[in-house]
Amino acid sequence: MIRFLPSSLAGRTGLFLMIALMIVQVAGLTIHALDRVDLQRLVEAREISSRTVGLWRTMLLAPTERRAGILAELDMPPGLEAELADWPAVRPGMPPPPPSLIRLLRVDALIAGPARFRPSELLVGGRPALGEMIASLRLPDGEWLNLRVSLPPPRPWHSETFLAAFVLMTFAAMILIFWATRRLIRPVRELARAADRLGRDVNAPPMPENGPAEVATAARAFNTMAARIRRYVGDRTQMLAAMSHDLRTPITRLRLRAEFLDDDEQRRKMLADLDDMEAMVNATLSFARDDSADEPSVWVDLAALVRTVLDDAADAAPDKAENISYAGPERLTVRARPLVLKRALANLIGNALNYGNAAHARLEAPHGGVVRLYIEDEGPGIPPESLEAVFQPFRRLETSRNRETGGTGLGLPIARNIIRAHGGDVVLKNGVSKGLVAVVTLPA
Repeated sequence: MIRFLPSSLAGRTGLFLMIALMIVQVAGLTIHALDRVDLQRLVEAREISSRTVGLWRTMLLAPTERRAGILAELDMPPGLEAELADWPAVRPGMPPPPPSLIRLLRVDALIAGPARFRPSELLVGGRPALGEMIASLRLPDGEWLNLRVSLPPPRPWHSETFLAAFVLMTFAAMILIFWATRRLIRPVRELARAADRLGRDVNAPPMPENGPAEVATAARAFNTMAARIRRYVGDRTQMLAAMSHDLRTPITRLRLRAEFLDDDEQRRKMLADLDDMEAMVNATLSFARDDSADEPSVWVDLAALVRTVLDDAADAAPDKAENISYAGPERLTVRARPLVLKRALANLIGNALNYGNAAHARLEAPHGGVVRLYIEDEGPGIPPESLEAVFQPFRRLETSRNRETGGTGLGLPIARNIIRAHGGDVVLKNGVSKGLVAVVTLPA
């Protein structure tokens, strides 16, 4: 049952309200129909009983030769038939009629009346299978008045336009329910959009704090949380800037002091260590600093950006240019921060070239609200159990990756942080035959 429910809160709320409305309507219509049937039976009973008594007294007082003519001219109500005959219609052994029909005919009223209006003989029988009652009343001259009484079918919906009015009313109720539901659920959708914007841009504008009390309280709590996040990011950036200044100053002093060493070999080794230390400090600060916080999101041609990064990689490594390729649409725009997204793509393509000797980028058109970019190399791949571990800072795989590249193990973590800040993700998987594939997903 859950699989067939609408996926949205508005859809489920509207569906449940419609089911509740239908149940209430069915119950109300059933009560109305039963009450109408009871009232209809009461009116029919009074009509048939009064017409029966009036018919009997008319036949009793009318001359014998005029009875047939008078009976033919009478307008009988539905469910009542009368005829004059020389014999009774009730046969011996006929089963008794249903009690409801006996009450309908009011036989007791015929017997309890004045003596001059009482029938000289009264026979009652019935055919229960047909829902019919037969009464035979003998006139003073020996002629019989045979009455057949049957209940007409109930008509709970007397008006012919009732069904059309009911359908119109139900349709109008459905429109009002779904309109009101969507209007009430709108603040929830706005809160979800605001959370998504905050995940992509920490400096996104605050959401309005209006609407019902509960919605305004949630909006204020969300805006307070966003302000605290921005304050935390700002404090961290200032702290990292101070760390950068404090770390680079002693490195510079050590580099100057190393120049005065007499041992050329020791001076060379010390300067190399200082270069590595400075590169590691710069990479660490770059990894920890949220560079994307100050860059606004704009519409970016992702296809052109990927081709630009590939061209830069080919210029930087001309010997591998023939192993660099692009496949996909000529234009595909997404909303992103171009500088940091270019940096993430450069890290992924650079890793493919450095460790897999090739970078084949394949961009797919949006599907399901997601854009996918595949970056494939021709290297040996990595063990399946390490596909996620390589995204940890400073994590390198000596058994399957070349350590001569001079990297610090921060390229993949930086790329993942940037892409996740855009609302997407990047994962690694081994190719079918060889190589490694980096799958980048971004919101369309």
